[in-house]
Amino acid sequence: MPFDEAIPRTCVVLNGRDYVEEIASVMTGLLIHLRNRNDKSVPESPIRLSLSSSTPPSPTRSSPTHSLPVALSITKSMFAISLKSKKWLLRKLLEGASTVFYMDATDLNTDDFYNCYMIIVQGAKNVVTACRECKVRRLVYNSTADVVFDGSHDIHNGDETLTCCWKFQDLMCDLKAQAEALVLFANNIDGLLTCALRPSNVFGPGDTQLVPLLVNLAKPGWTKFITGSGENMSDFTYVENVAHAHVCAAEALDSRMVSVAGMAFFITNLEPIKFWDFFSIILEGLGYQRPFIKLPTGVVWYIILLVKWIHEKLGLRTYNHSLSACYIVQLASRTRTFDCIAAQKHIGYSPVVSLEEGVSSTIQSFSHLARDSSLAYSRDFNEQSKVEKLLGGGKVADILLWKDEKKTFTYFLVLVLLFYWFFLGGSTLTSSAAKLLLLLSAVLFGYGILPSNIFGFNVKRISPSCFELSETAIKDSIARISFLWNMGFRNIRLLAKGDDWNNFFKVCSAYYIKVAGSLYLSKLMLQSFTWSIGLALVFAFTAFFVYEQYEPEIDGLAKFLFNYLKKSKVSLIRNVPAPFVSFLYDCKILHEHKAPTEGNDRKRLQ
Repeated sequence: MPFDEAIPRTCVVLNGRDYVEEIASVMTGLLIHLRNRNDKSVPESPIRLSLSSSTPPSPTRSSPTHSLPVALSITKSMFAISLKSKKWLLRKLLEGASTVFYMDATDLNTDDFYNCYMIIVQGAKNVVTACRECKVRRLVYNSTADVVFDGSHDIHNGDETLTCCWKFQDLMCDLKAQAEALVLFANNIDGLLTCALRPSNVFGPGDTQLVPLLVNLAKPGWTKFITGSGENMSDFTYVENVAHAHVCAAEALDSRMVSVAGMAFFITNLEPIKFWDFFSIILEGLGYQRPFIKLPTGVVWYIILLVKWIHEKLGLRTYNHSLSACYIVQLASRTRTFDCIAAQKHIGYSPVVSLEEGVSSTIQSFSHLARDSSLAYSRDFNEQSKVEKLLGGGKVADILLWKDEKKTFTYFLVLVLLFYWFFLGGSTLTSSAAKLLLLLSAVLFGYGILPSNIFGFNVKRISPSCFELSETAIKDSIARISFLWNMGFRNIRLLAKGDDWNNFFKVCSAYYIKVAGSLYLSKLMLQSFTWSIGLALVFAFTAFFVYEQYEPEIDGLAKFLFNYLKKSKVSLIRNVPAPFVSFLYDCKILHEHKAPTEGNDRKRLQ
């Protein structure tokens, strides 16, 4: 029996406050489509009521206001109801309904276990009881694919033979599994037919979890890191496809197929994609940089535990989210793909919106969260950063900024070995350099005597021009040395004649300062020369990279410190003795634009 002929009465949607409300909106359009096919008694636009225990029901469409009895008398209407509504109100809503689509909230604070349990598990009990009392014929429950994921094992093309986990890593998954079991257990009791749908990673307009969480992590730069190898696959489901699957399930239940009633079905977009590729598309569409730094899952796990421990000890406020941080790490590092053959075969499901179209629609709906709305879709992440321009944008910049991880790590390893060879090997600098030159000479000699072809492999020769020095460079170096020699000899000759004693004292004082400073610096460098070289090596391969990743934050901090020092400078000048201020002003140490303030301070002190 077709769905549109079998359901001439009311379809009720019980939904939460997050993305399932968007599913409810999409389902409204689907019900209108069914009306246009056959049922002419359906109104031109379904009424949508927002109901709660604290506010009276009120229609949300722009047409004339309907009271609750009038709204319930309409053949096909759609309702969004809070799961905390009173039981009598729930029964009142379900009177005369033939089909109920039940979607509990997912944007709950898991720290409040009682509230989560009452909304999800007790809410499912109340819905099942009300459906039985009101003689509802069909109940379709929106579950989740997470009920079969234990967080420790990958799922490759999982099907309905997978059983729910006996131990869950996430509270919401545990409660959803209990609610699903209650709904399926109520099948074929008092004439009620039930089934459950398990969509995987639902996304789309109206989402209060996935995209907002991504943006909150992207603003401080945390989304630049990939947890694990980044090769794990996942299935995602667009909200409109989830709504379409619910209507398909209701049609299948109406046909009283034994293979549908009391069963659960996985729902996806049928387009598995790498988990991090999906998020990269979302982030780039909103103007944020895509993830590219890979971190081992174990390292991320211990970092989260450490941060959590610090927050607990210091009593800091944490970000309230329905998914725990550890569970998010498990989702981001494990493969989770599902087989939808059962849904395609038994309820006739097939996606109505492709993954590409769904992602594009999602990005457009969250354009208000974009980093720069005008550049959200045209930002070029290949543009050179400040530090890349500073380093010249060549091979050195690519190495120090870790553009190619393998290449950079190779260079870093070679430099570490050289550092150990020269400074930590126990030999003197001269002997280490001599041994290295000897080794290099032996390698070059051996390479030079190799035949041009070895077992079919061509040996590339080093051109003699690589060892040649430019004649121009030699002449420029000699000319520079000659110029410095002649200038020094000229100054000595002038001093010997005694014609310019001012020059003599300037040279002597400058020479004394230079020699003293050089000796002092040499002493410091000799004492910690090895550590200085080691720190410089680490600094070169970390500082530039860190600055590029956190350029806005570091620039903001530098600007704050500069303004603070600038204000401190003015305050210091106002409190120093007047003669010292006059001396600084006369010596041009204080600039002209500071003259009025400094002059006033000098007059005041005088």
